[in-house]
Amino acid sequence: MSMLSEFKAFAMRGNVIDLAVGVVIGGAFGKIVSSLVDQIIMPPIGWLTGGIDFSDKKWVLKPADASDPAHKVAEVAIQYGAFINTLIQFIIIAFAIFMVIKAINRLSRKQEEAPAAPPADVALLTEIRDLLKNRPG
Repeated sequence: MSMLSEFKAFAMRGNVIDLAVGVVIGGAFGKIVSSLVDQIIMPPIGWLTGGIDFSDKKWVLKPADASDPAHKVAEVAIQYGAFINTLIQFIIIAFAIFMVIKAINRLSRKQEEAPAAPPADVALLTEIRDLLKNRPG
């Protein structure tokens, strides 16, 4: 089997296709959550905290050197505000996935709890057994 045909067999498996779909949907979901956090959740949090915009928050360890344009030295900073935004995004994504899994589990539990009707031959044999059991004599 050639390398190309092996790769084709691998790539066309159902699991790989499902994974690809999951990655694409996950990327789109990530953009939606980023927008939700940046444009809907963070502004009220910033307003409640007195107008703080977390995305701009940082600890400057070494400021940029603008005095010598020929030897520009970039600023060295810990951007903890971007980290807070990312942390909030993670919490929202984790909660959304938790809610989806919880709904799926609830649906599958309901399907498991519903007793399946016995096949016709089993029901008939059960009925015959009960009649013989209750027969006088």
